[in-house]
Amino acid sequence: MKPRINMITLGVQDLERAISFYEEGLELPRKPFEGNVAFFELKSSWLALYPWDALAQDATLDSQGEGFRGVTLAHAVSSKEQVDQALNQAVGAGATLVKPAQDVFWGGYSGYFSDPDGHLWEVAWNPHFWPGPKDD
Repeated sequence: MKPRINMITLGVQDLERAISFYEEGLELPRKPFEGNVAFFELKSSWLALYPWDALAQDATLDSQGEGFRGVTLAHAVSSKEQVDQALNQAVGAGATLVKPAQDVFWGGYSGYFSDPDGHLWEVAWNPHFWPGPKDD
């Protein structure tokens, strides 16, 4: 079985401008992929959890906000069954199911949950593209 890959997805207003920024401004290596999405490899990434109010204060923002925040986190798995398993496991641990797993327009299978703090996660299987290392 392939290992799972976590991915951070940012909602952007202008995809071409954002691609240019991440390629040229931050010099992130872009993965070859066709379609209305761009993937960049982030090596040695960590997921950090920090108290909500303290993080907002650090960013000098109001900690009270509602609605879509323009960011989703993604959890890539290697089968439809793993999507269902991961969603069930997350809900069992306290997540809220936002969108049940289903076949999606790009040919994969995915669903969404929000973690206990309201952060939106997609769990997805993509039969056309594996974002992990080639030897997996």
